[in-house]
Amino acid sequence: MSALNQSDDGSEPPIQTLPPSAKLVYKVLEYEGAMTQDQIATESRLCSRTVRYALRKLERTDAVTSRVSLEDARQSVYRLST
Repeated sequence: MSALNQSDDGSEPPIQTLPPSAKLVYKVLEYEGAMTQDQIATESRLCSRTVRYALRKLERTDAVTSRVSLEDARQSVYRLST
């Protein structure tokens, strides 16, 4: 079950309370797998600033994790938390 549909205490899931941009970024990562911020922006057609905002929100709810890219250490790769 994805974090989009689950909650630990039976209340509203944390993802459901996030802005639409965060939900879209979550769905892009769910369907496409691990991606950089630029790749997410391209796939979602959101501007980079909005993607940054959405990723910050998703990381705060522990729905998304990030790691430094092995191909380019200046970028991070984002993936859904398991």
